[in-house]
Amino acid sequence: MFKRKDIQPIRKGDKKVIRGWVMYDWANSVYQLTISSTIFPIYYNTVTRTGNDFTVDFFGVHIVNTVLYSWAIAASYLVIALTSPLISSMADYTGRRKAFMEVFTWIGALSCGALFFFDRSNIEFGIIAFALGTLGYGGSIVFYNSFLPVIAEPEDQDRISARGYSMGYLGSVLLLLANLCLIMKPSWFGIPEGSGLPARLSFLSVFVWWIGFSRITFSRLPKYTHRKRSNHASVLINGYKELMIVARQISKSFRLSVYLMGFFFIMMGLLTVMFMAATYGEKELGLNENVLIPTILVIQFVGIFGAWLFARISGWIGNLKALIISLTSWILIIIGAFFINDATGFIITAFFIGIVMGGSQSLARSTYSKMLPDTTDHTSFFSFYDVMEKMATVMGTFSFGIIEAITGNMRYSVLAIGIFFAIGLFFMLLLLLKGDRKG
Repeated sequence: MFKRKDIQPIRKGDKKVIRGWVMYDWANSVYQLTISSTIFPIYYNTVTRTGNDFTVDFFGVHIVNTVLYSWAIAASYLVIALTSPLISSMADYTGRRKAFMEVFTWIGALSCGALFFFDRSNIEFGIIAFALGTLGYGGSIVFYNSFLPVIAEPEDQDRISARGYSMGYLGSVLLLLANLCLIMKPSWFGIPEGSGLPARLSFLSVFVWWIGFSRITFSRLPKYTHRKRSNHASVLINGYKELMIVARQISKSFRLSVYLMGFFFIMMGLLTVMFMAATYGEKELGLNENVLIPTILVIQFVGIFGAWLFARISGWIGNLKALIISLTSWILIIIGAFFINDATGFIITAFFIGIVMGGSQSLARSTYSKMLPDTTDHTSFFSFYDVMEKMATVMGTFSFGIIEAITGNMRYSVLAIGIFFAIGLFFMLLLLLKGDRKG
């Protein structure tokens, strides 16, 4: 319990606070790049295959390794989706959104560090640690995103959101470059060739980086934010009441309802690409880490430019039109990805993915932020955003796995991603044609 005097007014546009907020993208994006996108998927595929046998034993159940991987992601995000509305509403009522964000940060970072002990002998341990790392990352983002409208003026949110994503790309690339040296030249560090130790050390480095740099964020974000808790109110009951109020407000808003429907399918495609690209390259195209990791690095470097580019485009023509451009690009990219057969095609596809990846994510976040009504319950509104994003990840990665399980071919899973983007494009066009031309 804290007193009213403990809550200090929050001045939007405070440069120190904004820099602290942006630093969390720098801190936690190493999870996305090292754990979910590059080194861990490649390491996982290596330790879970025996020759041409891709099946693993998971608590007595025999399952294709990549199907298990995609379903582990789906399970993690399902837990987040089911629990984030409650904890987000609790954060609004207690004013302790930073404390919740910090708890999830520790869960995620410690789990990444635990992956150091993952090898062929303990598949179950590795999957559980990976799932908990995903849970911690996704849970912390719920509260991280909710700070944007609290600390920044509406006209600055596109720029600051893009700045966060750019910093995230840059920070994650720096750590990956260091880990890439360790993996490709282990002899420089006295490690025998062919050892899994360099990859496992990279998982440990994510823990150190994530926890270390997030200290800057937590030292600068406001300790308490807006709260609506009375002395005799139950946090649990009022949390659900607040969530129902937000649900009714969203259902009455054509803009928010249509936007969130489109956003759901956009994230189904985008986040599935993010999680499964390296796995697709390794398993379907037969590419090794010497090709895959540098290629993912291309996505990150180009992504920095992409986030900036789409922020500028949105400034010229509005958020919705910029999103429509990015979605049209995504559909063309996915069609191309379906037909690639070699490393050259994979690298070219990765270049164009980098252009639209950062821009799409940044625009999606800032567009929603601009659509919110004038309210102090930012966390509850952003919980809807995050629930949609997490459920999209669940449906996208689960669909990717189930299509591969049924057809035995990951290419058909890739084709489904293009359909997701096409549906998202339909909703954005509907929103634009119905008169929402401000973006």
